[in-house]
This record gives sequence, C-alpha cells and structure tokens, in this order.
Amino acid sequence: MIHVCSLSKVEETVARTGAERLLSLLADGTGIIRPASILAENHLHLVMHDIVAAQEGMTMPGEEHVRALLDFAYRWDRAKPMVVHCYAGISRSTASAYIIAAALAPKRDEAELAKTLRFLSPSATPNPRLIAVADMLLGREGRMIAAVEAIGRGADAFEGIPFELSIRD
Repeated sequence: MIHVCSLSKVEETVARTGAERLLSLLADGTGIIRPASILAENHLHLVMHDIVAAQEGMTMPGEEHVRALLDFAYRWDRAKPMVVHCYAGISRSTASAYIIAAALAPKRDEAELAKTLRFLSPSATPNPRLIAVADMLLGREGRMIAAVEAIGRGADAFEGIPFELSIRD
C-alpha cells in the first residue's frame, strides 16, 4: 500500500500506517525530519521543484529523479506500507504514487489507475514532467501522459487530504 500525504502529515501518516519506507519529494531548503521508525536506508529524499519546464534557480524533475524513485520502489518488499509525500501532497507525491503503482503492476491499465487516483484524491494534480519521464522510462508509449491529462487538474486545495493507493496487478 502506498500512502500519500503532505509534509505536515508525514509523522502522523507514518505512525498511523506502520510504514517502513518514506519517499520525500521537496524543493531544496525544505526540511524534513525523518520519523524515528523509518531507517535511513528506507528513506529517499529527492530534491526538485514542482515545475514542468526549466526555470532559473529551480530544479526541474528529471530522469535521474525518476530512476532513483523507480529503484527505490523496486527494492520495496511491500511487507509494510510506503509513505510518499511532497510539500502539499498534491503534485509531486501523487505523480510518484502513480508512477510506483504503474511500475509495480506493469499490466495495470494507465487510464484506470489515473481514474482511481482522481477518485481517491480530488485535489491530485500529478506533476506532468514526472509522468512524462516515467512514461518514457517504463515504455508506456504516451499512455501514462494521456491518462493523467484525461483526469485534468484536481480541485484547488492548499493541502491534499491523505489517501492510500493499492498496488495490484
């Protein structure tokens, strides 16, 4: 199970779910204190901004980020949940949860997965750059991009409501 939340909900989400893995997607300078129950080797902190095109002074999500995310996901034994978060729990984290679910269930339909994401999180607005890079790396031939475009922008929110996304083949 993947649990998605905002930075402000990490501690309580990890405690509530018994998660042993944590994926943090934050801009440079945004601090994260790893919960004590998460071992250092089970925490991946990727530094990037929530942007889709290069901007001066900002780190655009790129292939190295998605490769690291996929590597982290493939090493997960799924015995205990993973928590995925970004600052607001709306864009980078929802994109990453979608990517992980698609990677670990390669036969799962991309459109069905995107619709499930929207149902679980009305505010989910997966970062299109992360989705595009993952689509290429996973050989999905544009299907991930099209599926996320089809669900459109999520409802306006300051912070997403935590949700869980199951991985099923």
